[in-house]
Amino acid sequence: MSDFDEVTPDALVIGGGPAGLMAAEELSRAGHRVLVADARPSLGRKFLMAGKSGLNLTRDEDDARFLAAYEEASAPLAPMLAEFGPRAVVSWAEGLEQEVFTGTSLRVFPKAMKASPLLRAWLARLAGQGVETRTRWRWTGFAEGGAVCFEAPDGPLTLRPRVTVLALGGASWPRLGSDGAWVGALEEAGVAIAPLRPANAGLAVDWSDHMTRHHGAPVKGVALLAQGDNGQRHLSRGEFVITARGLEGGGVYSISKPVREGARLCLDLCPDLGAQRVAERLGRPRGKQSRANHIRKALGLDPVKLALLQEFGRPLPEEAGDLAALIKALPVAHQGLRPIEEAISTAGGIRWDALDEDLMLRALPGVFAVGEMLDWEAPTGGYLLTACLATGRHAGRAAAARLAGSPKD
Repeated sequence: MSDFDEVTPDALVIGGGPAGLMAAEELSRAGHRVLVADARPSLGRKFLMAGKSGLNLTRDEDDARFLAAYEEASAPLAPMLAEFGPRAVVSWAEGLEQEVFTGTSLRVFPKAMKASPLLRAWLARLAGQGVETRTRWRWTGFAEGGAVCFEAPDGPLTLRPRVTVLALGGASWPRLGSDGAWVGALEEAGVAIAPLRPANAGLAVDWSDHMTRHHGAPVKGVALLAQGDNGQRHLSRGEFVITARGLEGGGVYSISKPVREGARLCLDLCPDLGAQRVAERLGRPRGKQSRANHIRKALGLDPVKLALLQEFGRPLPEEAGDLAALIKALPVAHQGLRPIEEAISTAGGIRWDALDEDLMLRALPGVFAVGEMLDWEAPTGGYLLTACLATGRHAGRAAAARLAGSPKD
């Protein structure tokens, strides 16, 4: 294994996603020579994929509500999000000449509605600041003396930077680079890691044949209720889609955490009607109508909702009150969350007690970690990207201060 045959950089950033690029920007702005290495053929691949359906940068809501979305991780993330929260993200995007707008859901998007223009502008700015990049460099761990090891196109090599920022992502979308392969190397180095689990994930459902014609159908106007044994209730009114393998979409993702932790999931097919009102409508004489037609007309249920009722509720109760109760709390028979490689993001990662306040690994002085490698999770809707940028900025500034031999400002 040979040493890098060029001048070793002051700072090495491993991973070219948003968190890593933000760390690189802070380090280069401070005047340090920075190298960004990524295992994939190009940088920002997951960022670009996320932008295909409209790049959700952040969220236009007050600080307290925004921070609450991170739940258990809100305390350690609070100072970083105070330094670089939603308003700072907007200013950052506008500084890259990307106009933004706020949608009706308070989500903030670039007017271009995709990631590629922003990423191109960002990479150009980083190049102008002297940031170097290498692709197809796969990090393989640390060698004796803290050397950083890679498998590169020309073979194995080592680098000995003064500081290193790890920005390798979680374990979702491994084909784009976030495969969680770093876990073993860090555990071997004595870094405590919470197991990686799927977050913002769809549900696996083993559908009966009669649901085949509904694959791809959106489900609207339904509430999802996840209730744990401790009595905690999590309600979602978001839309979702029936797929061949289960349920996907924002409405499902927002309750995937409690479901992952064992909460029971029910659908309310008539969330705008109380149970008594539903029972009254179902109790009206149906005449010569079939029972299915009577339910459909009485409650205005579309074919998709009727199919879900039949799928999860058969045999349907005969008494109107019992049927109303079922429609208001239809148990979803599922096989758990979809696999981690299909999830939008991951939970788990480097434990907070394995890091100092600057996001430096206590077991590896001079090595910082950012983004989804850390033990936090948040719903979709701008929270994920904002925290990745904020942690990258925080660690980048701290690493720059370490290089300068002074505490971070």
